[in-house]
Amino acid sequence: MKMPPAGNPSLWSFITGSGLVAQRFFSDARDRLTLAELADGSSLEDDIDSFQDRSVLILTERQLCAALALAQLDGVARRLVLCPPDITPAQLPNIIARAGVDIVLADGPLGDKAGAVAELRLSRCGAKIRPADRPLIRATATEWLLFTSGTTGHPRLVVHTLDSLAGPVADGVAVAKDAIWSTFYDIRRYGGLQILLRACLGGGSMLFSDPAEPVGAFLRRAGDGGVTHISGTPSHWRRALMSPAARAMAPGYVRLSGEIADQAILNNLRQTYPAAKIAHAFASTEAGVAFDVRDGLAGFPAAMIDDAGQAVEMKVQDGSLRIRSSRIAQRYETLDAKALADADGFVDTGDLVERRGDRYYFIGRREGCINVGGQKVHPEEVEAVINTHPAVQFSRVQARPSPITGAIVVANVVIRPASLAAGTSFETVRQEILSTCQQTLAPHKVPAMLREVAALDLTAAGKLLRQGA
Repeated sequence: MKMPPAGNPSLWSFITGSGLVAQRFFSDARDRLTLAELADGSSLEDDIDSFQDRSVLILTERQLCAALALAQLDGVARRLVLCPPDITPAQLPNIIARAGVDIVLADGPLGDKAGAVAELRLSRCGAKIRPADRPLIRATATEWLLFTSGTTGHPRLVVHTLDSLAGPVADGVAVAKDAIWSTFYDIRRYGGLQILLRACLGGGSMLFSDPAEPVGAFLRRAGDGGVTHISGTPSHWRRALMSPAARAMAPGYVRLSGEIADQAILNNLRQTYPAAKIAHAFASTEAGVAFDVRDGLAGFPAAMIDDAGQAVEMKVQDGSLRIRSSRIAQRYETLDAKALADADGFVDTGDLVERRGDRYYFIGRREGCINVGGQKVHPEEVEAVINTHPAVQFSRVQARPSPITGAIVVANVVIRPASLAAGTSFETVRQEILSTCQQTLAPHKVPAMLREVAALDLTAAGKLLRQGA
């Protein structure tokens, strides 16, 4: 992976330095732009000098416009605040104050968010390129501010630099310069931004998803666009594999991250895309990408833990995975003094792991535990067992109040379309799932109730919606 020239730390230096700009492109459902067009022009309404040393809130509807803004303003603006579309008008004033926003960059009408930014300067960024006035020097060390995936109340802002964000890209994954990347993620969150950077830094192109686009339509567009590398959460992939259009594309590389990748989803992806390399990665907005696993198995080798001298150091403390590396964000942008890392520089991810033999397995989030009569149940652990049933596409385990134990374990299950077409009885599936759970799990972890549902909702970050569902 080529690093940017000394003294020019911008994303643009990566894009132009990797060559083939005439063949490379950014595209979404509406537009397709070559990077050569962008190299010779601008998609910004205002002169780029007006953004110099400013804190810019990127509040675009389209991911394509956000990507163009990042390419043009990194190295120019003091700060770039990437605002995902699910941020509410009520949250914006707090975000603007914390990030010291000077300019709001939009690609169209702001709708109900207009009032929250009324006192700020508004600028426009579109997908149309106009000739640039002159070549620009991008020498500012721009800070990139991202939101963590939990956005209830006041979202937490995390401060990165291009260096910390780009570190994981040089991970040894061999990618041709003509690769076409895509992702179910929004690029204004860490997982999606990683894919954009892989495309930009690796000499590839990028095809953007659209949250308003039906899954089948996106999969067909990805196939028509020749997508070779694509990523998403396990929940994204479970939903995608329910669509007949899943086989409309033939990627050579499939990546999962953001949630626990159990063996069932890895096997299903291998069956659907037999020629693809399947990898699952662990990352968080704060800690960056820690590793990816490419052997087709859930979990990760125990040898990765306490392996000193690696680019990413990991340890398990109190059952939680902790990470230290140059990929870690600089800090939280908070009104309090909350530290991102401990005194030794390790970030506590809050993800709990358990060693079984020569491998560690993720068992869930610390804060997501269900308390059944004083005994702990991690929903993800139960879901992994339920998902092994060949008729199950998707499951979600939750707590239900109980006057006796405080809570009981219940599960909603989505049945595979092929099983439904074959007339599979849910009662039969239910009994088989319960039998497997009874054989595999401790009694307090076995669901007291199983219910068939047509679909399960995802959060804006592509993760299974657990609270309030």
